[in-house]
Amino acid sequence: MKDENFLKANNARHMWHAMAHPADMHKNPPKIVTKASGVRITDLDGHETIDAVGGLWNVNLGFSNKAVKEAIKSQLDELPYYATFRGTSNDQVIELSYMLAEFFKPDGLSRSFFTSGGSDSVEVMLRLARQYHKIRGQSGRTKFLSLKKGYHGTHTGGASVNGNANFRTQYEPLLAGCHHIPAPYTYRNPFNETDPEKLAQLCLQALEDEIAFQGPNTIAAFIMEPVLGAGGVIPPHPSFLPAVREICSRHGILLLLDEVITAFGRLGSWSGCRHYGVKPDMIATAKAITNGYFPFGAVMINDVVAEAFESDTTGAANIGSGYTYSGHPVGAAAAVACLKETVRLNVKDNAAARGTQMWEGFKALKAKYDIIGDIRGGVGLMTAMELIGDKAKKSPLDKPRIEAMYEATYAAGTMIRVSGPNVIISPSLVIEEADVTKILADLDHGLSQA
Repeated sequence: MKDENFLKANNARHMWHAMAHPADMHKNPPKIVTKASGVRITDLDGHETIDAVGGLWNVNLGFSNKAVKEAIKSQLDELPYYATFRGTSNDQVIELSYMLAEFFKPDGLSRSFFTSGGSDSVEVMLRLARQYHKIRGQSGRTKFLSLKKGYHGTHTGGASVNGNANFRTQYEPLLAGCHHIPAPYTYRNPFNETDPEKLAQLCLQALEDEIAFQGPNTIAAFIMEPVLGAGGVIPPHPSFLPAVREICSRHGILLLLDEVITAFGRLGSWSGCRHYGVKPDMIATAKAITNGYFPFGAVMINDVVAEAFESDTTGAANIGSGYTYSGHPVGAAAAVACLKETVRLNVKDNAAARGTQMWEGFKALKAKYDIIGDIRGGVGLMTAMELIGDKAKKSPLDKPRIEAMYEATYAAGTMIRVSGPNVIISPSLVIEEADVTKILADLDHGLSQA
């Protein structure tokens, strides 16, 4: 590796960073992380912090899981790559498909389509939804409905159903036929409704209205995250998702759940489907499927959709989607080991316990600081605070103060994620009680410096 001076001199000089302005990266070079162990990361200067971001919602088992690392090493010696396009497969991906069918059986999901990551999984899911209706002779069902504030990756299809202008405006025009309804976001919504249950009903009415306006027979699917993640951690009222399922079923619309963040235990349940008691038609997964150690993802498909494809005799069900790295044997080996470890460690229970601890800590911080306009969480290890400059106007806290808060928190010993005015916390699911206590203390210090 090049020496410290070289790395600092060339930091962001030749590399454009994802989700960042290139000029800003030149002006404010990013942290250079060089080591990680357990739930902690170390930067180039030797400064160690708790990673309260969990990589990027994906390092559920921490940075030191030996079983997953050994699986990757062993597979590289056996079969470092082969394709799973028509005609070839590999042993690891066959085993993984069986394991995933068993894991997601309570959610009614039995088939896998493998991808390179979350954005790929969403893209495939949208494509399969349209194809499903074409197989069944309903080729007019091409539109998609989704939530404002939702996030579904950065591919053109995913960006089109995204409900956040930050991921859309610079790339428009996007995919036609994508329409959005208000999210059940109690702090900011067009109904000025702060009661979660009442707001859920208003959003459901908006969904029914949009379906009627577009015409049910023109809509392929409704897509949402069980808990909105990148949009600022927005958990819906428990009544919302089951009602969405009923509405979709009544109108022949597929329900697609983006579980790239929520699958594999983050909500304190094994999946968002199970957490809210619904059975979707398809889900998108990635991230924690390999603990972030290898780029990999899977679309999980229910029996009804599978039957439409598998019983087709016309050729309409031939799948014209896939990636060079779909079912990559090294990624599949990592996922097999990761799924075994995820279940063995029963991480969902720790996520629930530590999530409750984090939520109680956020409540105390909100009571202490006026710059915290809203806190959201209470569903496993997904927690966020929204920083404001004016409580009455709900205007976002100015950027220099947010940056001061971020730097002070980092200096104290915790890496956090800042997205606009939102501070998002999503640590590894193996995090311990003392670590959560420190994260909260470091946040307290950071807020005091804003």
